[in-house]
Amino acid sequence: MSEEQKVKVKTRLPVPPPLIAERKPIHTERLIIRPMNEAYLDGIHVLRTQPEVMIYTVAGRIDADKEVTREFMSRFLPPYDSQSYGTMICLASTDEVIGTGGVRVIDPNSGWPEIGYTFKTEHWGKGYATEWMKGWLSNWWTLPRSEVEMEVDAGSVDGPGESPEKIWAVVEGGNIGSKRVLEKLGFRKFKQWTEPDNREGFPDKLTLVGYVLSHES
Repeated sequence: MSEEQKVKVKTRLPVPPPLIAERKPIHTERLIIRPMNEAYLDGIHVLRTQPEVMIYTVAGRIDADKEVTREFMSRFLPPYDSQSYGTMICLASTDEVIGTGGVRVIDPNSGWPEIGYTFKTEHWGKGYATEWMKGWLSNWWTLPRSEVEMEVDAGSVDGPGESPEKIWAVVEGGNIGSKRVLEKLGFRKFKQWTEPDNREGFPDKLTLVGYVLSHES
């Protein structure tokens, strides 16, 4: 993002978020949204060894072994829980891990927090992504806030100065399912761009779409 595409705003963010020891599970109709816990390593490893899931991740490939999965999980565990808000998505009926989701980095220097999620392929098309995001966002907006000043993408706000708090998401251009989930929940598409794709075995260029949701929505 070039400097010309940024504006400075004053807003509020959950900086820092509650530490993982203070977080409680979030219950929805069919799901238990749990704080990240290494005891669930096996279940998350199964998720991250599905090629159809991992094609939409930064890695672009399945985890080679459980140590790679453990490294992924560590980004949300102490001491990094002071700058992240990741969750495991479990079925309430069985406690099976069917996905992960949340914000990896909560840092005003990075702009708006970026939300993302993954689900096991056998649980696609059942409304779980929408259900998880509704539950997660309801919790997210209630976290204690601090006033911050930061630079954000100019297209995500009306201009510099005071701004309602926002959260954003980045989706690959061909990921129709995730686009529908975001739009259903009120996210607004505000930009589309192409950048080099450095993932092994992928085309040279990657089309991405940015969506943003205001706390006032």
